[in-house]
Amino acid sequence: MTAALSHSLDRTVVIRATRETVFRYFTDSARWAAWWGAGSSIDARPGGALRIRYPDGTEAVGEVLEVIAPERIVFTYGYATGTPIPPGGSRVTIRVEHHEAGAQVRLVHDFADAATRDQHVQGWRYQLSLFANVVANDAYAGASDLVDGWFAAWAIADEAERERALAAIALPDVQFGDRYSIIDGRSELVQHIGGAMRFMPGLHLRRKGSVRHCLGTVLAEWTAVRADQEVASGTNVFELDATGRIASVTGFWNA
Repeated sequence: MTAALSHSLDRTVVIRATRETVFRYFTDSARWAAWWGAGSSIDARPGGALRIRYPDGTEAVGEVLEVIAPERIVFTYGYATGTPIPPGGSRVTIRVEHHEAGAQVRLVHDFADAATRDQHVQGWRYQLSLFANVVANDAYAGASDLVDGWFAAWAIADEAERERALAAIALPDVQFGDRYSIIDGRSELVQHIGGAMRFMPGLHLRRKGSVRHCLGTVLAEWTAVRADQEVASGTNVFELDATGRIASVTGFWNA
């Protein structure tokens, strides 16, 4: 890089995943390609080469300048064609910082001129959104199992066993609310489920269809069954935390 890089694009996104989960998408070629595109690769060491192959065939190339996992990666960025940025003609710094929701990813892309910087604003807006979703899909790959575990817990008669089942999938301060419930914390939830079983004996909750997931929010259709007959149905919205456990559930009943 010979030109002064005095114009910067700065963008930050927060992802509900651990820093370690996030950072491996900067250091592993298969994961790098998962958010850039097939044929993209990275040799994540100082002096290592990187390649980005966009869906339209455009290729960007660069050199890794610095890697400090899981904190920071720095690399040059330019286009194989030399237009509008020659190879080595700009610099990207990505920092992964602690955040109360998980990890904060801050990207700073330094350019030689303002016009080229402005051309890349929407591209990075899109690419970091895609990145966040790819990471979240990894972090919450077990979302279906979490949802199934949640519904199964509503049929566990033994309180200690119910507590253990919920501890494996939900935070201690998990929140739950629906048409009939405002529950604060896992210990209260354990008791609440026990009460529901007493007043609605023989009722079982089951997931209906596949879950839908986006960025740590999971939608799951459910049905309540007694003696193999559906007596109610609805949708639950699950919010998951950075460690992949349930932080809150909001239940909607179908009319």
